[in-house]
Amino acid sequence: MDRAYWRTVSLVTLWQVSASICYYTVFAATPFFRDEFGLSRFRVGIVVTTLTLGYAIFLLPVGAITDRFGERRTLSLGLVGLAAGMVLVAGAPTYALLLAAVFLLGSVYSTAMPGTNKAVYDSVAPGRQNTAMGIKQVGVTGGSGISALLVTGLAGYFFWEIGFLIAAAVGVVVAGVFYLFYRGEGGGTSSRPDLRGLASNRPYVLLVVSGLFLGAALFTTTGYTVLYVEESIGASVAFSGVVLAIVQLFGSGGRLLGGWLSDHLPGDPQTRIGGILFVQTVASAVLFLVVARTSTPSNAGIAFAALGFFVLGFTGVYYSCMATLVPADQMGSATAGCQVALTSGALFAPPAFGYLADTFDYRASWTLLSGVCVVAAVLVVTVIRSDPPVGETAMAE
Repeated sequence: MDRAYWRTVSLVTLWQVSASICYYTVFAATPFFRDEFGLSRFRVGIVVTTLTLGYAIFLLPVGAITDRFGERRTLSLGLVGLAAGMVLVAGAPTYALLLAAVFLLGSVYSTAMPGTNKAVYDSVAPGRQNTAMGIKQVGVTGGSGISALLVTGLAGYFFWEIGFLIAAAVGVVVAGVFYLFYRGEGGGTSSRPDLRGLASNRPYVLLVVSGLFLGAALFTTTGYTVLYVEESIGASVAFSGVVLAIVQLFGSGGRLLGGWLSDHLPGDPQTRIGGILFVQTVASAVLFLVVARTSTPSNAGIAFAALGFFVLGFTGVYYSCMATLVPADQMGSATAGCQVALTSGALFAPPAFGYLADTFDYRASWTLLSGVCVVAAVLVVTVIRSDPPVGETAMAE
């Protein structure tokens, strides 16, 4: 049992690390895009928005495809597509083609959450699923941290595009390894996703709406950390990349601890997991105000580390909370709905953040994200207080 458990968790986490390296290189490369194409902070935000727009548009259909055909094929093909997208981004000669390339990259990354979540809840026994989810979600922060070091670290020795090309090569290799060795579900269900049923599930809908604000905070943080530390704090791009990597490292710790607590704290799953998510959200709101007032590289590193623990540490708990609200056979579609909300937050927040930074200052931008988290916290409370859904959910005691 333990061998099968760790085989599944290891392969899915490896896939997630590789996919996230590809996707999050765009966030780490924002200073290079700005220099290469002469972009304002607002137009840098448009790059992030275009990336997440491609992600958001394809999440629901890809979630349904994952439920229909299983995660082995969708994840393997998805990683090959991500590698191709990396090459296109690195070779984009104009700003317009850069936007087209990042849109494609985001579109293919839509295979990630539906496929990896389905793998966890199909192949891991109840009682260990939340811990597995936390480990798997470390792949996101781990991959993002690696991408930050890869892009900003190698740019000083070679050229900024080399990090993209290395990530593409790794993606192709990992896709082959995953396809050959993954032994999870080979197929899904032939039935159509019950979107009407999901829409009538009040606590699930409330959680989805909260994800809109949580995603705004998460993706804007990762998109502007490097630029903020470089411009406002006065650090080098290399040091700024290290700060983003630290944010991801502490976010990984938050995901691991959140998953472990979700499995081991006593009480009703909906209440206890929702309570953990509430604490993470409120702490994020406070730490955004702290980050806005940092003025030295050392203070920025400490503040961003704490922020990363909470604002990047919530996603595993977010999906664990979702699993208490929806039937197990709709995990792919339900995940897609939640992920659409998370990524939709990144459609408006990064440009708004950049606009406030251009018009006023970065302090106004970080204060906006603090307010966004307060709204999310209120919605999470309504999820906790909602009556539990009727029927079987993915998680059982």
